[in-house]
Amino acid sequence: MKQQRTRPAASAAGVRLDVWLWAARFFKTRALAKQAIEGGKVHVAGSAGKPSKLVHVGERVQITRGEDRYEIDVVALRTQRGSAAVAQSCYHETEASRKAREQAAEQRRLSAAGYSKPATKPDKRARRLIRALGDIDAW
Repeated sequence: MKQQRTRPAASAAGVRLDVWLWAARFFKTRALAKQAIEGGKVHVAGSAGKPSKLVHVGERVQITRGEDRYEIDVVALRTQRGSAAVAQSCYHETEASRKAREQAAEQRRLSAAGYSKPATKPDKRARRLIRALGDIDAW
């Protein structure tokens, strides 16, 4: 007779960090979550995490994703990925983290305000002018 595998209850033992990050929709795949954890972009309770570390309710997790840095408290444990609304109910972002992220986004927006991207690539004549000016970056 086949022996069936049973999963332990998520609330009793905790959930793997990579699974929880995937279920909470911080990363699109578990592989990306694992890469971020191994790359030192995820810290649990102040120390570097491992993909297999169990996350429990009440723990604080710091996640660096691109230029954004999240500091969240785990509110609920999930092992399956659901809708965005369900995923957001699994954690609570701290106010300091939210304000810092918004300020950084505003800074990025303002720094890019003076630059306007050209509508098209330079044509043959414009490329020749760029080369004639001796722009090192154009080579």
